[in-house]
Amino acid sequence: MGYGLVVIGIAVRNELAVELAAREGARAAAVSASPGAAATAAATRAVRLPIEVATVDGGSTVTVTVTHTASVDVAVLGMLVGPVTHVASVTMAVEPP
Repeated sequence: MGYGLVVIGIAVRNELAVELAAREGARAAAVSASPGAAATAAATRAVRLPIEVATVDGGSTVTVTVTHTASVDVAVLGMLVGPVTHVASVTMAVEPP
């Protein structure tokens, strides 16, 4: 039971980190002339997880989606649960750089 709580705690931490990275990436992209590069740089600086960052520039808005996939490294629990993917998207209005 203790391992299960640890795995849940790590999953919650990862979800919060991915949400933070998406917010930071969207904030940077919204005020940059180069939204994709700005979003990737800001999201990567915000967390210490291996993440993928996708940016969609909609003209008046920018959407940043951050994805992190984590494997569960606890013996039996890892076989039952498998990898967990965390995804967060944030859309912000574009502001002049």
